[in-house]
Amino acid sequence: MKAFVYQANPSRVVFGLGALQHLTREIDLLGAKRALVLSTPEQADSARRIAELLGERAAGIFPEARMHVPIATARAARNEARRLGADCAVAIGGGSTIGIGKAIALESAAEGGFPIIAIPTTYAGSEMTPIYGLTEGGMKKTGRDPRVLPKTVIYDPELTLTLPLGMTLTSALNAIAHASEGLYAPDGSPIVALMAEEGIRAAAAALPRLAANPRDLEARSDALYAAWLCGSVLGHVSMGLHHKLCHTLGGSFDLPHAEVHTVILPHALAYNASHAPEAMRRITRALGVADGPLAAATGVFDLARAHGAPTTLRDIGMPADGLDRAADLAVQNQYPNPRPLERSGIRELLQHAFDGTRPG
Repeated sequence: MKAFVYQANPSRVVFGLGALQHLTREIDLLGAKRALVLSTPEQADSARRIAELLGERAAGIFPEARMHVPIATARAARNEARRLGADCAVAIGGGSTIGIGKAIALESAAEGGFPIIAIPTTYAGSEMTPIYGLTEGGMKKTGRDPRVLPKTVIYDPELTLTLPLGMTLTSALNAIAHASEGLYAPDGSPIVALMAEEGIRAAAAALPRLAANPRDLEARSDALYAAWLCGSVLGHVSMGLHHKLCHTLGGSFDLPHAEVHTVILPHALAYNASHAPEAMRRITRALGVADGPLAAATGVFDLARAHGAPTTLRDIGMPADGLDRAADLAVQNQYPNPRPLERSGIRELLQHAFDGTRPG
């Protein structure tokens, strides 16, 4: 076995049907008094429900979270927290809302910190990572800081029942992307690999059941379990080509986050397949498909296509004349990836993703 380092991220997880009922207890355990409730405009009703549950502990609601966390929105949220005298935040929703919470925590770090309680309603996994992203001037920049990691995560499968089927599929495939890159990350470990393979298996097994019945609570529980594992993987390893490409495409071309991950993943796996054979074998095994050189890539592509998830960049708003710029941006900075970053190969990858070509 190769040498490795594993540093556990210090977060508390409360998982199970009805887990939301423990929210006030979790705020008390943090020593906090007044919570700012965060959400997107679409989930403002959920934010109001949380505020009603908290009663006097609710300082107010900020239902303005936006995709890719625009810097202006992050600053507005921070200013609102200060104005209301909030000493913690409750973020209900997906990566956009949790990202706003992280931005407030980052800005407040010098002032003694600002703990975040995350209540995920998607399978994005952001709640388990110390990774933050901010978009300014058409460029999305990401970073890692342990101070932005939510202190507590409440996973309540009942809160995901209203997630539309399309978003359910892309969100779960987004989670699979986190785990897939964790299997070939240079700073991975046996612990991370176990979480990654189990996370992929659980997500892939949940998807057909959710497609058949989106209100299957057991399947929703399994998908949320997968999100926890896959998010934990992402929180412990360096990101490779897949995530860097998705951040470039999302931040620079304003493409929807989970959909970008869904479309890019099979092509990023195909790009790296020959340089990470053991990772590909583990992904293939977790997906339950026949082994082969590109089985991981085709397995993910077929999983998406079989359930109606998007498979082309064209269909999610990517302009054809932006592919060259995206390839240029992808190789501007070096980052860990099994296969060396080659501009021509990445440009070909993007073309296949734009056209929706099945890998191989």
